[in-house]
Amino acid sequence: MIIVLDNKATTEQIAVMAQDYHGYIKFVIDVSKKILAGGGERHVDGEQKLLEVGSKQENLWGGGIDWETKEVDYNSMINLRPSQDNPSRDVLSQEIREQIDSIVGELFGL
Repeated sequence: MIIVLDNKATTEQIAVMAQDYHGYIKFVIDVSKKILAGGGERHVDGEQKLLEVGSKQENLWGGGIDWETKEVDYNSMINLRPSQDNPSRDVLSQEIREQIDSIVGELFGL
């Protein structure tokens, strides 16, 4: 199940988001609005949720967090954007990675 967060996640919300991959949470973050869609099986589904609430495609980046180790990754098909100088599934920009880390830290209470 996908949950859109704009405030710190509750323990219950984290448990729901972590169900699909047994402790790993896929997320899509709007780095402009500082909101996150977490959970679900595919990043594209979280991306659609955020687009539905007014996010802009160019501000959306995908990744995930292993809830047990708290390790964040920056890998998703939605990140393939040669037009934004990101020709990889990984987020290549250190600045965007730092924004992702900050939002993940705030919304997941890390």
